[in-house]
Amino acid sequence: MKRKIETRSLLLGAFAGAFAVLCVAAATTKPDAGASSNTSANAKELPLEQVTGIGGVFFKAKDPKAMIAWYRNNLGIQSKGGYTDFTWREKDHPEVMGHTAWRIFPTNATYFGESSSPLMINYRVANLDRILEQLRRNGVKIEKVQDYDYGRWAWITDPEGNRIELWEPREK
Repeated sequence: MKRKIETRSLLLGAFAGAFAVLCVAAATTKPDAGASSNTSANAKELPLEQVTGIGGVFFKAKDPKAMIAWYRNNLGIQSKGGYTDFTWREKDHPEVMGHTAWRIFPTNATYFGESSSPLMINYRVANLDRILEQLRRNGVKIEKVQDYDYGRWAWITDPEGNRIELWEPREK
């Protein structure tokens, strides 16, 4: 049984890592100048609002305690209750520039909404209102929007049923 858990953990960890790398690559890739726009020819061309980074990576696990131990023992991720906050800095800037949250949830967690996917990515955005308007124009359903002292959030689902969390951090 232990061998089975280690294999599943390894596969889930590899999947989560690969997915995060692909998300960062997609978020930082600029479209070609000749790429077509989703707006109609008669509509005023608006600049494409883009994701500015990864705010968090969240995934479900059948045995969260075993997964927490696996990540601690194999990748050195120290977490409290399955939650870790990675801080990051820009090159040549010693002060903390931002945070990326990492969290393991039990499989019955409701935080992922109706999504059956075991993975949810939180994307940072510069202007939540503009990106939500852009999503609405493209026919994307906005599930929920919430405001807190430390930022604004919205949730959507991609065409394959993966829940996406959008986050606009509050200015300091």
